[in-house]
Amino acid sequence: MTEQLHEVGLTVNGAAYQAEVPARRLLSDFLRHDLRLTGTHVGCEHGVCGACTVLVDGVPMRSCLLLAVSVQGQHVTTVEGLAAPDGTLSAVQRAFQECHGLQCGFCTAGFLTTITAGLRQNPEPTIEQAREMIGGNLCRCTGYQNIVAAVLRAAEIGGGDAGGE
Repeated sequence: MTEQLHEVGLTVNGAAYQAEVPARRLLSDFLRHDLRLTGTHVGCEHGVCGACTVLVDGVPMRSCLLLAVSVQGQHVTTVEGLAAPDGTLSAVQRAFQECHGLQCGFCTAGFLTTITAGLRQNPEPTIEQAREMIGGNLCRCTGYQNIVAAVLRAAEIGGGDAGGE
């Protein structure tokens, strides 16, 4: 017996996609395996770590908790979609680079998408607001100081124009 497939149509990083997927295909798996966008990482598979965070119509969402069919007709931005089409890094990406906001890099994609959405909501955060902005993402390497510095630096250089769709 073969599993029934369901049609899903969505826009990912500005490109339209139509696909047939099993009803229980997670968005994270659809992005990584079907579209080969491997920047979205899967850490805990329970929505706790934030490594799989993508933007769905501009809102940060845990892709390991979403079914691909649930984003029918929506716009998804992954870490690959944050830079400009010519490869110019977004303000958040540049700030991460300048402030050394990453070490192993596993959690970085989730931080970049989360911060991008956060700066759109609050383009001039205080240090406390920057900490709150990243509160749902876990990093095992950095100690968060450079990530907080990157949030504040991104606000300085780009504010609400953080990149992505």
